[in-house]
Amino acid sequence: MPSLISQEPQRVWFITGTSSGFGKQLVASVLARGDRVIATARSIEKIKSFSSLPEASPSRLALLKLDVSDTAESIQRTVNHALSIWGRIDVVVNNAGLGMKSVLEEGGSLAAMQQFQTNVFGVLNVTNAVLPHMRERHSGTVVIVGSRTGWHAACPPVGFYAASKAAVHAIGETYASELAQFSIRVTVVIPGSFRTSALGQPITVHKHIPAYDMIREKGRARFNSISGYERGDPAKAMELLVDVVRGEGSARGREWPMWLFMGQDAYRDVRGKCDAVLRTLDAWEDVSTNLEFDQ
Repeated sequence: MPSLISQEPQRVWFITGTSSGFGKQLVASVLARGDRVIATARSIEKIKSFSSLPEASPSRLALLKLDVSDTAESIQRTVNHALSIWGRIDVVVNNAGLGMKSVLEEGGSLAAMQQFQTNVFGVLNVTNAVLPHMRERHSGTVVIVGSRTGWHAACPPVGFYAASKAAVHAIGETYASELAQFSIRVTVVIPGSFRTSALGQPITVHKHIPAYDMIREKGRARFNSISGYERGDPAKAMELLVDVVRGEGSARGREWPMWLFMGQDAYRDVRGKCDAVLRTLDAWEDVSTNLEFDQ
């Protein structure tokens, strides 16, 4: 039985990918609640503006350069530096990500490796760098930002992105089972479409195949028509995440969520996927459950 979300005092948050989107909003939301933030990004210049936030001060906010696609050793050095600032990290948020768009055959294994280096290996390396500290303290929270595409991947041309998010969904679920013994909580955030810069990325084509022109251009037109008009409000989403971690507001008294779904489209797509899987299970039950050795 999952434990209830509990309220605790001031925390130290280590957040990746804070130069834009969810990460940028999360820094502001966390500071507004009175917690401390170690904000990271590939470029310090892009996050210097955090210092102008009303709640920001050297005693509450630290900025570090971090590229999650770097080596595990480089990431460990950055985390060690982060730990030296306030002596602990209570919450690690794996938010940094690469939203590559590519038809699978045109992108090939090169596109897959580029996508996974940031979205999968980055999550592993950042989390693993923080875990010895959390295990020693027998306390901590790991947040992994996934995507509804990890549940609903039939959406060309985001196959590589969807695959990377499906991978971190499984990694998050495994972390949760491995880390429960150390009183470390894990949640995987599954957002739908929110008004960030995520949909504005160009389509990657390593090998142009004319047969895919129609599906590629249809996907490009779809994303261009949505970008900037998404109904999801990043501020509301990150306020919910802070509520969950701190046990406040809409999360007060609720059980800790392994999966934190955000947005009507995420709810709809995940519910639809679950319904489709259940229908397939029912339709094939008689044959799929009759494959044991004859007695």
